[in-house]
Amino acid sequence: MNIEDVKKVCVIGAGNMGHQIALSAAIAGYQVSCTDISQEMLSKAEAFARSYLPERVAKGKLTQEQADLGLKNISFTQSLEEAAGDSDFVIEAAVEKINIKRKLFADLDRITPTRTILATNSSFIVSSKIADVTKRPDKVCNMHFFNPALVMKLVEVVQGPHTSTETAQITMDLCKKMGKNGAWLKKEIYGFLVNRILAALHHEAEFLADMGIATPEEIDMAVTDALGHPMGPFRLMDFTGIDLAYYIGMERYQETRDPKDKPSPLIVEKFTKGEWGRKTKKGFYSYE
Repeated sequence: MNIEDVKKVCVIGAGNMGHQIALSAAIAGYQVSCTDISQEMLSKAEAFARSYLPERVAKGKLTQEQADLGLKNISFTQSLEEAAGDSDFVIEAAVEKINIKRKLFADLDRITPTRTILATNSSFIVSSKIADVTKRPDKVCNMHFFNPALVMKLVEVVQGPHTSTETAQITMDLCKKMGKNGAWLKKEIYGFLVNRILAALHHEAEFLADMGIATPEEIDMAVTDALGHPMGPFRLMDFTGIDLAYYIGMERYQETRDPKDKPSPLIVEKFTKGEWGRKTKKGFYSYE
């Protein structure tokens, strides 16, 4: 199998990451089926596609032909069987909970053709923790996009010990076809490249805020004005979802049992209050 054999892509999850990955693939010319258990999420994703594409044409970022092709290529369904049944490549972008991902991959192994590559967009969970539920571990890998997926160029392709070089190469080629820059990690490591670097910064930022040394706003200002980052760590968490930060921290703690891996008190407080960032109109900042 090679990249030319990939014609149909299935994206699981119609949330902020999933629907943007799906639309990116559709614009690149692939037949894309986006699926989610929530009809509300699917309706929002479809409405986004119908509004986003004309906006990009108006701004000169896409031609009318590209926009028409993108809309023609993408479909939305609640049925996993319908979405994945004849797919060549699956990108899972569900919630960062390993039990959910393992269940999904077991179902996908049953539903999809044996040729189909099964990739997870997980930002922290390595595919070796999922691949064993399938009969095709050589076709399982990480394909990690960054938020917002329609804009961000980097994709981390992680080749686990079970992943074939052919699978990793096809995944890298798919990145290129989608206009992305693939970074091929030849070994699994927790957090991959970018999130390992970000995690160190976030850990220190959360410590400073938890200790009352500075406010989240002041810490963000220090990172943007002194270090030149486009966005501070707390504003970034609002954007990606404080709930995601909480789930990732809890998954890591349950694995290591090291107290330093627990989500910070500030993250736990925001999670408990349901103040998860932009998606809930309030996080470290207000988005009313």
